[in-house]
Amino acid sequence: MQQARDEWSKALQLLPPHATQTEWVRSQIAKLDLLLRNQPNPKPKNEWARRFGPLAPLLLLLSKGKFLLTAIFKLKFLLSFFAFLAVYWSLFGAKFGIGFVVLILVHEMGHYVDIRRRGLPAEMPVFLPGLGAYVRWEAMGVTRATRAAISLAGPLAGFLGAAVCFYLWKQTGSPIWAALARASAWLNLLNLIPVWVLDGGQAALALSRVERWILLFLALFLWVQLSENVFFLIAAGIVYRFITKDLPPLPAPRVTVYYACVLVGLGVLLYLVPGPLFPQR
Repeated sequence: MQQARDEWSKALQLLPPHATQTEWVRSQIAKLDLLLRNQPNPKPKNEWARRFGPLAPLLLLLSKGKFLLTAIFKLKFLLSFFAFLAVYWSLFGAKFGIGFVVLILVHEMGHYVDIRRRGLPAEMPVFLPGLGAYVRWEAMGVTRATRAAISLAGPLAGFLGAAVCFYLWKQTGSPIWAALARASAWLNLLNLIPVWVLDGGQAALALSRVERWILLFLALFLWVQLSENVFFLIAAGIVYRFITKDLPPLPAPRVTVYYACVLVGLGVLLYLVPGPLFPQR
C-alpha cells in the first residue's frame, strides 16, 4: 500500500496544480493515507502460545501449517514447468525443447524480478502446457506506467535470452542456437501485440494517442523493412487500440521509448538470424 502511495505521489509532481487530474490523484493519495493510518498494529507473533506451557511447541507446529500448505502450492511452479517441458521435448526433441522452455522461463522471470524489485508481491511463474505462462501479482493501486514497465520487462528479458543464443550461434555455428534465438525473438514480438492480456496489451494502456501513432508507424516501418509479418500484427493491434477508449490521463514517454526499443531489438535479432521459427525433427 505504501508503494502505491509513493507511485501516486510521483505522478502528482508531474501534474499542473489546478488540473482536474491533480485533484483526482490527491483524492487517491488521501484514501491511501487513511488506509495506512487505520492499519492495525501487528501483534507479537505466537504470543498466545506461551500460555500453554509444554504444549506450546505442538501448537506452534500446527500454527505453521499454513506455511507448509503455501510451500506445497509453490510446487505448482515446478510441476507446471516440467509438464511444459515434456510437451516441447516431445514436439521438438530434447535440445530445442529444453532451450525453448528455459527461454520462456527467462521471459517470465523478467516480470517476476521487476515486480519484486518494486516491493510488490508476486508468485513464481505458472506454466500452461501448449499455451504459455504467467506471473500472478497484485496490481491494485499501481499506476499505468508502472504496470506497463512490468509488462515490458518480460519481452526485454526475452530479448536478452535470445541475444545470448544469437551469440552462442555465432561462436559455435550450431543451428540449434540459431533456432532458439529466432523462436524466442518471434515469440516475444508476438507477446507485444497490444491486445487482450498479452504484454503489449497491458503496456498500451499507458500510451497516449500520439504515442500509439508513433508505435504504429514504427511497427509498419519494421514490417516493410524486415518482411516479418508479426510486425503487421502489432500494427493491427495498435490500430485496434485507437477505438478502445482507454487512453490514460497522462502520456508516458518512457514507456513509449521502452516499447520501441524492445520492438527494434527483437526485430534486429529476427533479421540477423535467418531460417524457420521451429526446427524439424
